[in-house]
Amino acid sequence: MAIPRCNMNQANEPERRITKGWNITAAVTLALSSSAVCAATLTVGPSEAIMTIAAAALLAKDGDTVMIMPGEYRGDVAVWHQKRLSIIGVAPRPVLVADGKIAEDKAIWVFKDGEFDVDNIEFRGARAEDRNGAGIRFEHGRLSVRNAVFSDNQTGILTANFEDAHLSITDSVFTQAPEQFDSLPHLLYVGRIGSVEITGSRFHAGHIGHLIKSRARQTTLRYNLIYDGPGGKASYEVDLPNGGDALLVGNIIGQSSDTDNPTVIAYGAEGNVWPNSRLRLAHNTLLSDNLIGAWFLRVWEENLPDGANVIGINNLTVGLGLFTLAAPGEFSGNFPLLPGALAGDILDFSLPGDSLLRGWVDPIAEGDPLRPTAEFTLPVGSRPIPAQDEWVPGARQTALY
Repeated sequence: MAIPRCNMNQANEPERRITKGWNITAAVTLALSSSAVCAATLTVGPSEAIMTIAAAALLAKDGDTVMIMPGEYRGDVAVWHQKRLSIIGVAPRPVLVADGKIAEDKAIWVFKDGEFDVDNIEFRGARAEDRNGAGIRFEHGRLSVRNAVFSDNQTGILTANFEDAHLSITDSVFTQAPEQFDSLPHLLYVGRIGSVEITGSRFHAGHIGHLIKSRARQTTLRYNLIYDGPGGKASYEVDLPNGGDALLVGNIIGQSSDTDNPTVIAYGAEGNVWPNSRLRLAHNTLLSDNLIGAWFLRVWEENLPDGANVIGINNLTVGLGLFTLAAPGEFSGNFPLLPGALAGDILDFSLPGDSLLRGWVDPIAEGDPLRPTAEFTLPVGSRPIPAQDEWVPGARQTALY
C-alpha cells in the first residue's frame, strides 16, 4: 500500500495507491505520469502490494518513504534515481542477499544523485566482475546510513569521486570481507568526496584489504570499534592515502596477530590531493596483537603539502610498536602499555579504576573538537561520557561492564 501524505493545499491532487494484484508495468506508468506531489509511504514485502524492492525503486517519487518488511530478499537489487528518499527496514532487520545478482555490475543498491537516508537494512554477498561488488554504491549527493549491516561484500560501501558528495554512517557494522586474493576487499572504500563521518560503528574481520579506506577531503571518525579481531587479516585498519582533514576521536583501533602489514593508521601513502591536510588524533586506543611490533601511526610526510600538521593528544597504545617516535607532529599525553594490558579477548578496552594513568592526560577544553563527549558501546553505538574528575588516555573513560 502506498499511503500519501499531502499538505492541505494538495488535497485535490490524485492519490497514489498500489493494490495487490496490479500489473507492475501499469503501476509504474501511473506513478510516473501522475501529477501528484504528495509524499507517500510505500511498503514492500512478500505479502504487500509491492512485493519487491526493485519495484519500489521504480515506483518511489521524490520525498517518499520506502518501508521494507522483515525477511530475506534474494537477488532483489535496485538502482535509486530519486532526488530525495528515505528507506527504512522494519524490525527485525530485513536482509538483502545478492544471490549472484548485482545492479549495474556495481552493488546490491546503487544511489545515483540525491539525498538518501537508509535505516536498518542488512547487505550480504555482493560480487561484481571487477571484484568491487558493494552492498551500496554511492555516486553523488548525500547519503546517511544508520543501523545497517554489511557482511561478506567485496566492499561494504563504495563511493564515486565527486567533491560535493557527503557520506554519514552511524551505528552500523562492516564485517566478513571475502577471502579473495586477486583484489583488495575493503570493508569501506570512500573516494575523493567532500566528507565522510562515521560514528558508533564497528569494523572487523577484514581480509588483505583495509577496514576503512578514505580519500575524502574531510574524514571524521568518532567513537568507533575498528578492531580486526581474532582471525582477521586486514592490512591497514584506517587508511587515509591522500591526506585530507582527518579527525579521529575516541576510537578503538586495532590489528590482529595475522596481519601482513604492521601499520595501523596510514596517512598520505598515495600522494597529495587536498591542499589543507591535517591529522588530529585524540583519546584513541590503538592496539596490536602482532608480536613483531606495530607501526601504530605512519605518516608519509614527503607526500603531503607543506604545512600539513599532525597532532596526537591523550592516545593509548597497547602492544609492541612505535607511535610518536615514528611520525612527525605535535604529541602530548600519549602512553604505551604492554601487550595484554587490556582484556581485548572480551572486547573490554577499559583501564581499571585504580589505573596509575588516571589523571595523566593533557587537558582539553570543553567544546574543543578533540575532547570526546561519548564512547563506543557494544554491540554497536555510542553513549555519552559522564562527568569525569580524572580523565585517562585512550577511548574509554568508563568500564564496559
